[in-house]
Amino acid sequence: MNPDEYESLPTTSVATNMTAGAIAGVMEHCVMYPLDSVKTRMQSLTHMHVNDTIISTMRDMVRSEGLLRPFRGVMAVVAGAGPAHALYFGAYEYSKETIGRFSDRDQINYMVSAALATLVHDAISNPADVVKQRLQMYNSPYRSILHCARHVYRTEGLRAFYRSYSTQLVMNIPYSAIQFPTYEFFQKLLNKDNKYNPPVHMLAGGAAGAAASALTTPLDVCKTLLNTQEDGAGKTTGLIQAAKKIYRTAGVMGFFKGLQARVLYQMPATAICWSTYEFFKYILTEGARGAVWSSSSSTSSEAAVEKPKESDKKQLSDLRYVLPVSAASAEASASSLIVRGGAGQSSGGDRDGGRRELPAMSGAGIYGAMSYNTMHSNDANITDHHHPLRRTN
Repeated sequence: MNPDEYESLPTTSVATNMTAGAIAGVMEHCVMYPLDSVKTRMQSLTHMHVNDTIISTMRDMVRSEGLLRPFRGVMAVVAGAGPAHALYFGAYEYSKETIGRFSDRDQINYMVSAALATLVHDAISNPADVVKQRLQMYNSPYRSILHCARHVYRTEGLRAFYRSYSTQLVMNIPYSAIQFPTYEFFQKLLNKDNKYNPPVHMLAGGAAGAAASALTTPLDVCKTLLNTQEDGAGKTTGLIQAAKKIYRTAGVMGFFKGLQARVLYQMPATAICWSTYEFFKYILTEGARGAVWSSSSSTSSEAAVEKPKESDKKQLSDLRYVLPVSAASAEASASSLIVRGGAGQSSGGDRDGGRRELPAMSGAGIYGAMSYNTMHSNDANITDHHHPLRRTN
C-alpha cells in the first residue's frame, strides 16, 4: 500500500476514531494548559485589570504561587478530555458519514455533525471544566481535584456541575460549527490529493481554532463566571445573569477579556489536536489494513502454489491419447500392411498395427501428430488406388 493514500483508507471504524480522539484531546489540553490557566485568570471578575497581559498574568502567577501553579487542575482535564474527545470525534465522524449518504451539501453536513458531537462532548466535559476552573482561580481554597469536587457537591449539589452546560452549548455549538467547516475548507484547499499531510493538518487545525475561539470569546467569559461563581456560591444561575454582571463590572470590553490568551491557547491546541487525531487515525487504520492485507496475501500465495499442482495432476491423469506416433512410423506400418496383404496375411487386427496408446504426449509428439492428421484430413477425398497409404487388393 502506498503510505500516501490516506483518504482511501477505511475511516468508518468507530473504535479507531474514538481512540485517536481521546489521545488528541489529552494532548491538546495538557500541552497548552498553562495558557488556559492564564485565560481563566484574565477573565476573572474580581481581578480584572485594564493593563493585564498574558506575560504579566503568567509572571504574577508564578511569582506569588509557585512554578507549577499554571498546571494546577490539569489532571481534571486528563480525566474529562479523554472520554469527552473520544465521543466527540467518534460522533462527528459517524454523523458525517451517515448524513453524507442522504445529502451532498458538505458544509451543512459538517455543521450538523459538529453540533451533534458537541452535545455529547459537553455532557462529559462540563463537570471537569467546573473543577478545573475553580482550581485555576486566584486564591483557590481547594487542595486537590477530589477536594474541590466533594466540596462543590456538598455545598451546591449535583446541579452545580452542569450550571454552565446550556451556556457551554451555546458557545461550543457555534464554536464547532465554525471550527469543523474551517478545518475541512483548508484541508480541501491545501490537500487536494487527499493525502496524509501533517503540516496541512496542523495549519488547518490552527486556523480553525483561531477563528472559532475569537468569535466565541464573549460566551467563554460568561461560562467562566458560571463555573467559578466568584460572587458567591450559586448566585449566578444563567447566561443572561452572567452577561449582566460582566457588563456592569467591566463594560463591553469585559466580554473580550482574555481574547488574546484564548486565541493563543486554542490555535496551537487545535493544531495539536487535529494533527494528533489524524496521525493516530492514520496509524491505527494503516495497521488494521496492513494486517488484513498480509493475511489475504498469505492465503492467496498458498492457494496460488497449490492450485497448479492440482491442475497438473488432473491434466496428467487425463492426458492419454490414441494417436500415430509420427508420419514415419505410420508409413512403415502401411508398407508392412501392403506386403502382408499381398501374401494374404492381413487381418482386422493388423490395420491397427501402426497405432499405440500413449500415456502422455510431449510438445514435439503432439506437434508431429497434429501435422500428420492435418495432412491426412486434407487428402481425404483422394481415391484409394492413388493414396500411397491405402492397402491394395
